[in-house]
Amino acid sequence: MIRENLKAAQIEAMKNKDKARLGAIRMILAKVKDRDIELRTASEQPDDDVLVTEVLMKMAKQRRESIQMFNDGGREEKAAEEQAELDVIEDFLPKQMDEGEMNAAIAQVKADVGAESIKDMGKVMAELKARHAGQMDFGKASGLVKASFG
Repeated sequence: MIRENLKAAQIEAMKNKDKARLGAIRMILAKVKDRDIELRTASEQPDDDVLVTEVLMKMAKQRRESIQMFNDGGREEKAAEEQAELDVIEDFLPKQMDEGEMNAAIAQVKADVGAESIKDMGKVMAELKARHAGQMDFGKASGLVKASFG
């Protein structure tokens, strides 16, 4: 589904002669193809939307880090380029949960798996990743899970 949306957006960007968007979409598709090639020898193939979402999340994280570094280094023009790419990447990502939704999901998962102490954090994180892949920032979720046990 996401892969088809990317291909349709690529065609639309070509028709509209939107070079910046087209370049970003082509870069995304290239990363997805690289990931496909990596997984050729894997014993289990993930769901296509999960695979594409993982690639998009990784790319978005890289762009955010680059934007921070460019801003810290006084390279606003490069930060703006990265922000433009990030905007295109985020167009294809599923809607991200806000902190309240993340806390509700964490509480639900904790109840479902019977987590009672920080020792159960791994079980909670694994279940969150299974249920909400692509919908939450797991770096932030990890802190929220840890705080929920405190």
